[in-house]
Amino acid sequence: MVTAASVSTLINSQNGNLAFKIFPLEDNNPFDHLQRHNYYSIILIQEGQGTLKADLAEYDFDGQTLLFFAPYQPYVLRSKDNLKGWVIHFHPDFFCIHKHHKEVACNGVLFNNIYEPPLLTLEDKELTQFCTLIAQMKEEMQNIALAQYELLIAYLKILLITASRLKIVQHPTAQPTITDAKEPFILQTLKDSIEQHYKTKHSASDYAELLHISPKALGKISKSHFNKTITDLIVERIIIEAKRELYLTSKAVKEIAYELGFQDEYYFSRFFKNNADISPQGYRETVGFARAEA
Repeated sequence: MVTAASVSTLINSQNGNLAFKIFPLEDNNPFDHLQRHNYYSIILIQEGQGTLKADLAEYDFDGQTLLFFAPYQPYVLRSKDNLKGWVIHFHPDFFCIHKHHKEVACNGVLFNNIYEPPLLTLEDKELTQFCTLIAQMKEEMQNIALAQYELLIAYLKILLITASRLKIVQHPTAQPTITDAKEPFILQTLKDSIEQHYKTKHSASDYAELLHISPKALGKISKSHFNKTITDLIVERIIIEAKRELYLTSKAVKEIAYELGFQDEYYFSRFFKNNADISPQGYRETVGFARAEA
């Protein structure tokens, strides 16, 4: 049983939000219902079987597994028996993977890639290595001394780099998302802005205004580096979220449409079909209606 004493938490003193947290996974499963948080999550499963439903796919696991979830990424973890392991949560304000992508290169490998499994299968040696790192983090959390933050970040970097290397070996198509070309800041700001506002802002001009750049200049940058228009990026993000909701929840199509900024359910359905080549209801029936809530 997880007790208060076994949970180690750092809080951001400026805003009171979670900064960094470690706790053991024992007996009960806190992830058996839809999860969607504003922080990164790493779940190390040492023992236990179950099924992970994440994004648009389903994965089985059987012990010795490492799972990764980006902020606001929805997932459900269903276990067949008691799970044993560790959980790490960290906020982007505590450690920003975009800022440190040259050092860690986990963006697009461990996080923010819906086309790759968000999990790794571990051999005994690898499991021991990750458990040792987590034990070091846990110990440092109790040590309120000079450079505690720096040491925690160092351990976290080692964990992420090690996991990224394993992920590329197990899934060679997973590669780091490179954003250090000519306009790294504006590109990442654009992606972050779309992530934050795609439910309410659906036009390219909205994002040009947010980024204080002309629509033409922003469109040129997007086309050059993503080979997509701003509208393509917005539509892609909306469709991803719509598919997540259709797959992971039992919400009515009308409710999903409204949450994504569409006042007209029928317009949303046409929008979805034009971009996904299937109706919302057809997609839901294809992937399985609300199986995550069954």
